[in-house]
Amino acid sequence: MFLRRVAAPALTKRAVFRPSTVTRSFATTVTRYDARPKEGNPAPGESDALIKPLDKIHSERDLLPPGGKPGTVPSDLEQATGLERLEILGKMQGVDIFDMRPLDASRRGTLTDPIIVKSFGDEQYIGCTGCPVDSHVVIWLTCSRDRPMERCPECGSAYKMEYVGPTDDGHGHGHGAHDVHESTDGAHNYSGDPVTMADFVRPEYR
Repeated sequence: MFLRRVAAPALTKRAVFRPSTVTRSFATTVTRYDARPKEGNPAPGESDALIKPLDKIHSERDLLPPGGKPGTVPSDLEQATGLERLEILGKMQGVDIFDMRPLDASRRGTLTDPIIVKSFGDEQYIGCTGCPVDSHVVIWLTCSRDRPMERCPECGSAYKMEYVGPTDDGHGHGHGAHDVHESTDGAHNYSGDPVTMADFVRPEYR
């Protein structure tokens, strides 16, 4: 009896009384999103006024977005510009603009038959995981227009960068300090000032 009388006031003091408030539901947010118009938010493969066919894109002006409507949050399709917009338009039409497929790992590249890696830029980073794939950790190699051939120091697989970008880059000069000369046996000899540590490797070890 004594314990009951003592415990009752103690429990009363510890009890926290909260005013009766109405908790906000997030269902309205979902409803607003679902109520958005179909235009400007198409699924892949569907036609829409914002999806310009790739054959209609001739300049950077064709990659300018219309922007979002007042009072709405614009989607990537409505506000993306430049290469990002080109990539999005390609994905909506089933075209992989930047060719993000993994490299060929079914064989080991050699100096006479290297694995070809296409690039739109003057330099390309290649991640080698060996043959078969994932035989070793990723080792990053750097190929360029001046030095298109590289070999993996772990598995020895050879890669060659094939430049597929614009023929006239507008610089009016060469692409580096290297002059590339191809000998009769297909090997490349590099001359000029070293640019990276790989330039100090003797050509016969490449």
